[in-house]
Amino acid sequence: MAAAEGEGQWVVMATGRSPTNIAVIKYWGKRDEALILPVNDSISVTLDPDHLSATTTVAVSPSFPSDRMWLNGKEISLSGGRFQSCLREIRKRAQDVEDEKKGVKIKKEDWEKLHVHIASYNNFPTAAGLASSAAGFACLVFTLGKLMNVKEDYGELSSIARQGSGSACRSIYGGFVKWCMGQNNDGSDSIAVQLADEAHWNDLVIIIAVVSSKQKETSSTSGMRDSVETSPLLQYRAQTVVPNRVLKMEEAIKSRNFESFARIISLVEKWNHSEGTPQVAYTFDAGPNAVLIAPNRKNAALLLKKLLYCFPPQANDLSSYMVGDKSILSDAGIESIEDIEALPAPAEVKIPNQKFKGDVSYFICSRLGAGPKVVTDESLALIDPVTGLPKGV
Repeated sequence: MAAAEGEGQWVVMATGRSPTNIAVIKYWGKRDEALILPVNDSISVTLDPDHLSATTTVAVSPSFPSDRMWLNGKEISLSGGRFQSCLREIRKRAQDVEDEKKGVKIKKEDWEKLHVHIASYNNFPTAAGLASSAAGFACLVFTLGKLMNVKEDYGELSSIARQGSGSACRSIYGGFVKWCMGQNNDGSDSIAVQLADEAHWNDLVIIIAVVSSKQKETSSTSGMRDSVETSPLLQYRAQTVVPNRVLKMEEAIKSRNFESFARIISLVEKWNHSEGTPQVAYTFDAGPNAVLIAPNRKNAALLLKKLLYCFPPQANDLSSYMVGDKSILSDAGIESIEDIEALPAPAEVKIPNQKFKGDVSYFICSRLGAGPKVVTDESLALIDPVTGLPKGV
């Protein structure tokens, strides 16, 4: 048993919740695979954790013979280098911990001898291109840090989360976040910084069209590696195109200039052209799912009506077809399947009654959200405080 004080086979736990994020200027390609150092800066929006997040409970006990982890109820291996990097870096920074309620004292030197159990749950599909690894590794690092009383600031934590999944560093903050590529070979300056918090531009509404919740056929890691090895244009993008766009995006965010924001990302072509000014912006993450960003709820409601006309639900179940902030349906005047069937064709649709039922699995409506938070309600912990195992195992 480690030299931690306390009678019996105690279990000390911490639970955290971290959001996912969607990049509006992408990181694509690494200059160092092991440390996950990117070839360019990137900027993202953090989504509301009520809609898209990871919840993680980390437990420590002298009775645990090894580190173990369960993801969405299934045990997974912690032998991979990315998990080991995060565990190693947090343990190096661990401090003394005292749980007065349980009468337990853990000295900082004891953390190298103690093992942890980790249970994590995503409230959205894993590995489907919705940045589940970003939420997961950010939550892992944040919650380990809370359990081990790590004192480092969020910038330092983002550098550790980056070693689990590159985009995880951006999920350490809420609002708008920039991942600075850095210049140092050891990655010490490749960290995330918050450009603006979630209250800065809280009119924005994000609608995600989930085309597929299946795991991606090509992972982001292998896709980036292929691009670095085969694309002659990748370095041009990283060195010439992205730096200019990052500066423009930062200014657009600072001034809340949606027209500039939308044009930097791309255009929802027909609608934006017909109105003469951007009504909605869109982007894609690493999977096939479209992320649409509206400047306000009025535009979001108009967008939703157009989307539901073109992509009506395959089943007569509206509640499971729109998840997250369901109140957007009321803003659009939609309360039933019959309301969708009665929608007029958008002016942009040139072929009458052209619909694509079944092409979209469901929609998620969200907004800008905050960064990681400690979950203080012990009933929401994913690990049993007596057994040290995931609840239900």
